[in-house]
Amino acid sequence: MRSVRQNYKKGMKVTAARTGIAALALAALVSGCATGADSTPAKPAPAPALDAAAKLKLAQAARAAAAKRWRLAKTPLAAPPAPARKPVIKFREGFEVEDGEDLPPVFTTIPTKDKVVFLTIDDGAEKDPAFLRMMSELKIPYTAFLSDYLVKEDYGYFREMRDRGVVLNNHTLHHPYLPGLSYERQRHEICGMQDVIRKQFGKRPTLFRPPFGNYNADTLRAAKSCGIKAAPLWNEEIFVDHWEYREWDRDLHPGDIVLSHFRGKEDWKGSMTDMVRRFMKTVTDKGYAVARLEDYL
Repeated sequence: MRSVRQNYKKGMKVTAARTGIAALALAALVSGCATGADSTPAKPAPAPALDAAAKLKLAQAARAAAAKRWRLAKTPLAAPPAPARKPVIKFREGFEVEDGEDLPPVFTTIPTKDKVVFLTIDDGAEKDPAFLRMMSELKIPYTAFLSDYLVKEDYGYFREMRDRGVVLNNHTLHHPYLPGLSYERQRHEICGMQDVIRKQFGKRPTLFRPPFGNYNADTLRAAKSCGIKAAPLWNEEIFVDHWEYREWDRDLHPGDIVLSHFRGKEDWKGSMTDMVRRFMKTVTDKGYAVARLEDYL
């Protein structure tokens, strides 16, 4: 009997001990869960959204740093917002063709009161990586008009240009003097380049620039049949060491289209980045910003 009572007491103690341990474990678990929830750091409040003025100020500060890095004389001016209503584009007086009312208009200036100019660059001979970096860092928009006989050496360069936001447009397959060709041959030059741009870069353009700025009614009829909507020429041309002007006053005007070319030291007395420095110095000194041509068309 004695041994039985002793065993019974031991069993009761073990059971009590186990029950106590379980209770402590449960208390610890509950306590730990509560502590963990309470000790989780609170998420920081989201930063207040920047208003348009603050964003513009930050963008200009970044542009100023890029201008210093690329050795521009002054920080480029910011272009105004794209117009909500696009200007009506018509043939420039004296640039019309017979029965051309429904054909792509030829023009040299965008009708706008905004103090902006538009940079366009032709052909594709020079493929300078520094130029791509410079234009991206400075946020200077430009439009390219490409000829396949030059760009086919390195389509990848112009894909990178496209990926940086540049619109790639049509400057024919082989850069011929178009008025000297039949309608069929002109159409081959223009539509053939449309096909190349779609295949290599993903989208058929709507802008076309005739080589040398020469065209006739067949040129514009062929261009229209290939999906072209407009044929911008230019009012000024910028080289690495000088400007050339179409107008008698030899000055910039709101909405002027400026031409340059993909050229380097083999053809110029400098590089494309040198050309951009000269271009931006004149444009900024005269109080103009560079805007994106497609925003106005």
